[in-house]
Amino acid sequence: MTLEFLGFTLDVIGKIMVAYTAIAVHRRVWKEHKIDKAVFAVMKNEQAIGIIGIILIVIGYILQIPIKL
Repeated sequence: MTLEFLGFTLDVIGKIMVAYTAIAVHRRVWKEHKIDKAVFAVMKNEQAIGIIGIILIVIGYILQIPIKL
């Protein structure tokens, strides 16, 4: 597995995770029509997924820097 492929893969996974998190939060609020403790708990978990996704995007970017230079 090359460094470029690993960087690209982590970048794509991170973007998918962030997109999923955004969609899931909007769906939850739309479905519940209110925000209560249960919704906040789910949003907290989805926030963690989003943060992990952002970290993967950054790692993917860093891994791709040497190849792009």
